[in-house]
Amino acid sequence: MAVGLRLTHFPVCLAWFEAIMGIIKSGKVVVLLAGRYAGRKAIVVKPFDEGSENRKFGHAIVAGIDRYPRRVTKAMSKDKIKKRTKLKPFVKYVNVNHIMPTRYQVDIDLKKAVDETAIKASPTDVRKAVRKIFEERYLNQKDVKSEKKATGVKYFFEKLRF
Repeated sequence: MAVGLRLTHFPVCLAWFEAIMGIIKSGKVVVLLAGRYAGRKAIVVKPFDEGSENRKFGHAIVAGIDRYPRRVTKAMSKDKIKKRTKLKPFVKYVNVNHIMPTRYQVDIDLKKAVDETAIKASPTDVRKAVRKIFEERYLNQKDVKSEKKATGVKYFFEKLRF
């Protein structure tokens, strides 16, 4: 049977894996394909190409949106806008096989808020910090340095329709 097989035994899989890991970098918008957050968009915070001590496979720390902000119009009051712009984030480790990279890149810096030791120590505090960063970025989408990053941010905060 296939008990002791590794990725290196399959040259096609190895080439695919190397191509994917070359694409998955910090700041890349990805779509999760499996698990509780399947179909949700996330940002790669830190990729682990070779794996780590606990996880021997290629994986990445991602921060994404579980509940997206609702549509806002000019006619809405400030209180209503504040309510509708709330979102629910998640932070987790994801196997590289279970994420699909998109063409979009964002300039949201999450490395200070999301750290391996912080995730283990207090995941709720990490989620609160990520929520604050995401909500601030969502409200200030006009303050973008490049057009490419602006389209990435706009895409990230829209709910994936399928």
